[in-house]
Amino acid sequence: MKFTSGFININKPSGISSAAAVSIVKRVTGMPCGHMGTLDPLASGVLPVAYGNASRLFSYLLDKEKVYRAVFRFGVCTDTLDLAGEVLQEGERVPSEGEILAVLPRFTGEIGQVPPAYSAKSVGGVRAYKLARQGVAVELSPKRVRIFSITLTGRPDEKSYAFRIVCGGGTYIRSLARDIAASCGTCALMSSLVREQSGPFVLENSVAPDELTKENWESFRIAPESVLALPALSFEGKAAERMRNGLRADCGAQDGEYKLYFDGAFYGIAAVENGSARARVKLV
Repeated sequence: MKFTSGFININKPSGISSAAAVSIVKRVTGMPCGHMGTLDPLASGVLPVAYGNASRLFSYLLDKEKVYRAVFRFGVCTDTLDLAGEVLQEGERVPSEGEILAVLPRFTGEIGQVPPAYSAKSVGGVRAYKLARQGVAVELSPKRVRIFSITLTGRPDEKSYAFRIVCGGGTYIRSLARDIAASCGTCALMSSLVREQSGPFVLENSVAPDELTKENWESFRIAPESVLALPALSFEGKAAERMRNGLRADCGAQDGEYKLYFDGAFYGIAAVENGSARARVKLV
C-alpha cells in the first residue's frame, strides 16, 4: 500500500543545509516535502521531514519539547555566533566552571532572547541573514522562549564547555552561547550542535539522508497519526460521508481536537464543539 502522507525522521549531517536534506527526501519520494525546525548547516541531528499533506500537522508539533547537545567555545565570538562567521573578538577570558554554573539558573524558565543577526527571522519581509550578508545593520526584537533545563555535561577542551539543553520551539542555541558568556563578562560562540529530539521525533529512530533510496524510503515512514498526542474519534457510513463533504456530525464527545478516522482509516483532525464534530485538517 502506498501512503500519500507521512513523516521521515532525518538525521541531518553537519555541512549541509536543512533545505538540501529535504531535497533528497523530495527526490526519492517524488512528493512535495517540507521540514520542521531549521537546523543550521553546521548543526546535525533530528530534522522531521513531512511529505504529502503531513506538513499540515506542523502547527501541532512546533511547540513540542526539543533536546540539544551543544558545545560553546568561550573567549572568542563571530558575527554568526558559530564557527562559520567572521571573528569579531578573540583572546578573551574563559570563565571557570563555577562561574558558568552560577549564571545558568538565569537562563531557565521563560526568558527573553534576541535572535542572531544571521538567522531566518524576517525583517520587513526579508530574511535577517540576507540583510546581514549585505552589511545592513539588523536589530531584532527579543522574543519569549522557554528553557526547561540547561545542564553542564563536560569540558571538551580548556576553552570549551558542553551542555544538554531542553527547550521549547523557537529557541536559538547560538544566542544562549552569546548570552551565557555575556553574563560571565566574556564572549563565546557555538562550536557544535546536535539535536537529539524534536517533539516525538528522536535521534535513535532517525535515518541519514544518504541511506534513503527510491526502493526503501517507505520503510522509514512514520505515520502522521502516531505523532499526534490527541484522543481519537471514528465515524462510519453516512456520518463519515457528511464530514468528508465539510458538514458536521453529532458525536457526543467533549469539546476539543481529535484524531479523525473514517471507516477505520486515519483522515486528519476533527474539532468538536457542543457535541458536534467537523473535519479541521485533511490529510488524505
